[in-house]
Amino acid sequence: MTAQTATQTAPAYLSVNNVEVIYDHVILVLKGVSLDVPEGKIVALLGANGAGKSTTLKSISTLLKGERGEVTKGSIAFRGERVDQLTPNELVKKGMVQVMEGRHCFGHLTVEENLLTGAYTRSLSRGELKESLERVYHYFPRLKTRRTSQSGYTSGGEQQMTAIGRALMAKPTMILLDEPSMGLAPQIVEEIFEIVRDLNQREKVSFLLAEQNTMVALRYADFGYILENGRVVMEGDAKELASNEDVKEFYLGLSSGGRKSFRDVKHYRRRKRWLA
Repeated sequence: MTAQTATQTAPAYLSVNNVEVIYDHVILVLKGVSLDVPEGKIVALLGANGAGKSTTLKSISTLLKGERGEVTKGSIAFRGERVDQLTPNELVKKGMVQVMEGRHCFGHLTVEENLLTGAYTRSLSRGELKESLERVYHYFPRLKTRRTSQSGYTSGGEQQMTAIGRALMAKPTMILLDEPSMGLAPQIVEEIFEIVRDLNQREKVSFLLAEQNTMVALRYADFGYILENGRVVMEGDAKELASNEDVKEFYLGLSSGGRKSFRDVKHYRRRKRWLA
């Protein structure tokens, strides 16, 4: 199943077309990345550390400029409109929010104060603000219990929930979620992914999530892309990828042959479009 096939049943809500990214004017990080996220779907962006997942998300959210990165080729469209030249603030107003890797809570603020910062792009009355907070607390009841606690002293899972809750305060229709499982216990990871699926099904929020935990991500996603060295080397329906023996062998380290690259998987040697 290709990205084109996936979008026949649902139009591309987010479309990344042949994007190249260069850091510091010399370091080529992304090499012609293309992907689609249909409206109301969860799409997983998979790959090892350094594959280019975070850079892909930052190129979409236009946060690259703050890290001396630049999209030098290709285009990015959201809801049919080209957005790669917009500011992050403008993108948030259009309904797209990124939750950064590493959670990035304001440690000196309380949990609730962190959440309130997510609504800065919206002109809300006191009643509407309270309603938005209660919506977040509905999905993250643990945050309501901890709402007066200083974020820097909460657990890693609670900080991740705070970061996602803060994004929800902007009332997005799409969330770019970067490494939500990083540094968290398996039970907390499952809890967070369950909330992601709940938000997707109840609120119809679309997700593009970058994740190293391949098997967990594919269990909750509808579609997946695998990145290696800044290129998409494989894509397909999440269930098909999860059951693919070569994917499991590579990502679960079951090979006795010491493979160092997904490109060595013989079944995909014929798929050399990334070398063209």
